[in-house]
Amino acid sequence: MAHETLAIIWFGLWGLIWAVYFMLDGYSLGTGMLFPFITKNEREERQLQEAIGPFWGSNEVWLITAGGATFAAFPLTYALMFSYLYTPLFLVLFGLFYRAAGLEFMHKHSTARWRAFWKGSFFAGSLVIALIFGIAFANIFRGLPVDETGYHGNLLTLLNPYGLLGGVLFLSLFLLSGSLWTAFKTDGAVRQRAIGLGKGLWLVSVAVVAMFDVATANQTPIFDNYTEHPALWLIPALSIGAVIAVGPLLRSERLGAAFAAVSLGIIGIMATGFIGLFPNMLPSRLDPAFSVTLFDAAASELNLKIMFFIALVAVPVVIAYQIWIYRIFKDKITSKNAQGYH
Repeated sequence: MAHETLAIIWFGLWGLIWAVYFMLDGYSLGTGMLFPFITKNEREERQLQEAIGPFWGSNEVWLITAGGATFAAFPLTYALMFSYLYTPLFLVLFGLFYRAAGLEFMHKHSTARWRAFWKGSFFAGSLVIALIFGIAFANIFRGLPVDETGYHGNLLTLLNPYGLLGGVLFLSLFLLSGSLWTAFKTDGAVRQRAIGLGKGLWLVSVAVVAMFDVATANQTPIFDNYTEHPALWLIPALSIGAVIAVGPLLRSERLGAAFAAVSLGIIGIMATGFIGLFPNMLPSRLDPAFSVTLFDAAASELNLKIMFFIALVAVPVVIAYQIWIYRIFKDKITSKNAQGYH
């Protein structure tokens, strides 16, 4: 395969890996954000911990894979992304640490202050990760303030209305995903609270998705590729339709189907953004001439070939492992049999 073809393939894989990460970790981040509002006692806390405990670590493998793929396939994008977005990505790192530590430590000691601190850490870490990633990717879709002298921005620059709307988009979708996963995996009072919260979160998510799409059309060049190739409009249409379908499925308590629908919606929204970016990876909103394209950022042809064949072997293994994990821990978690996170 030619270097240009390999670069395009890896751009597609890069976008797919990010989308899969947000789909999978979205529900565990959402569960973390719902944790203080959906549990009333320690038994219910352990129930919710166990609902995501076997899965969240393997879900985050996709985040590591996304970072590794960026570094190996598009080293220039990796270098510039971690330079331009250093502060938000550093905040994500703290969020990852406190989220994991909160989940692990909250029941290691019985004092109220200890438990409250680590439960708060679990909640805050989950919220920070979802919010910052939403803001960061919305700003990438909008374009970064880059010219011939470099990047002209900071954390406050990213907190523009469109960027904040991207953060709210991720929060609403991940909260909805977390509520549906909790309802699907648990039983008893936690399940009923999750269903009740899910109905309200669905309405919020539909409204936020609609506002984000309107803002995207007005604030970004994302839909230019769709105008040139009208068949592509099927992708944003499917993503919006999937989120809308969650409501009827939730009302009929078809919880597995509702969770699948919101997961498809998350993947569709990310796919819409990445397809709209093509061929850019880090677009400049000051002057398109200073955008970093996938062809500018791609590694050597040999490197891309080696990675491609490694991916053909490794990715199916990772997918098979995750399917096995989900099959092993397929049973519902009740408040009586919940063991918490170990």
